[in-house]
Amino acid sequence: MRAVVQRVTRAAVRVDGEVVGAVDEPGLLVLVGATHDDGQEQVDLIARKVAELRIMREERSVLDLGAPVLVVSQFTLYADTRKGRRPSWNGAAPGPVAEPLVDAVVEALRGRGLRVATGVFGAHMEVELVNDGPVTLLLEA
Repeated sequence: MRAVVQRVTRAAVRVDGEVVGAVDEPGLLVLVGATHDDGQEQVDLIARKVAELRIMREERSVLDLGAPVLVVSQFTLYADTRKGRRPSWNGAAPGPVAEPLVDAVVEALRGRGLRVATGVFGAHMEVELVNDGPVTLLLEA
């Protein structure tokens, strides 16, 4: 499982021109991708890291601050670009495998008491954000 974590002052995701998830205050935008052999262990690790990383202002976490998190599924995190000009998506888990894993990350974050907004799995989404810092981290489990 991979996640790109961005500290944001605000972020929103739209589907068909309508906002389906947003954070309107400082928090995190988390792009999550799953691979074929991911399971609960990877879900728990990503959720713990996202919740507890001390990357907010004054070296605090979103858990410390009660700050919001926007989670967006992102299968392209598993693109293989080593050969040629066309990425291979073979490393990304198929939808029936990936969707429950992304949902499990969301639920694990909510289980820690965080406010979590989401995109729509499998939809064409437009993601808008204001990166704060900028702070962008890659997590791998």
